[in-house]
Amino acid sequence: MGLSLNLGSGKDWRKDCINADIQPEKKPDWILDICNVPWDTVIDTRLGRFPVEKGMFSEIIANDVLEHIPDLVKAMTNCRDLLKRGGEMHIHVPYDLSLGAWQDPTHVRAFNENSFLYYTDWHWYLNWEERFTCTQLGFELSDLGHEMREQKVSLETIIRTPRAVDALQVVLRKD
Repeated sequence: MGLSLNLGSGKDWRKDCINADIQPEKKPDWILDICNVPWDTVIDTRLGRFPVEKGMFSEIIANDVLEHIPDLVKAMTNCRDLLKRGGEMHIHVPYDLSLGAWQDPTHVRAFNENSFLYYTDWHWYLNWEERFTCTQLGFELSDLGHEMREQKVSLETIIRTPRAVDALQVVLRKD
């Protein structure tokens, strides 16, 4: 594999990744505001010294972080640029109808199954020449969602039912 970036590492610190967080008190390997990547600099991490350049990561993990970022287009553009061609971005975000989507006052958005279209199929709208392809889109069901599933309720109905889905799990591959 290659180098992995754990974006917004906070409570999800990983020993096999460069852990990046905007909050220095979380003790990340790289203090990073993903909306303002310091291109053409060098970072010193416990995994080594690396030039900050396009295509430096084969994987980016964004576990419960994108909902906190005010300028998501800038963040996703930088994530796309940080990834190698063929690299993957693994995303976990709150679902817009979930109970937890808006309980955290630091959330600036929630997500649904259409939230990543502008980074994939509609990339032209953002004037992107390179884009992502969605290779996985999964729904993390709540207890209510699991009960509905056991009752053979369709997934389409479940995802339209408030509080039946807690989160989305998405994998985007850079083309």
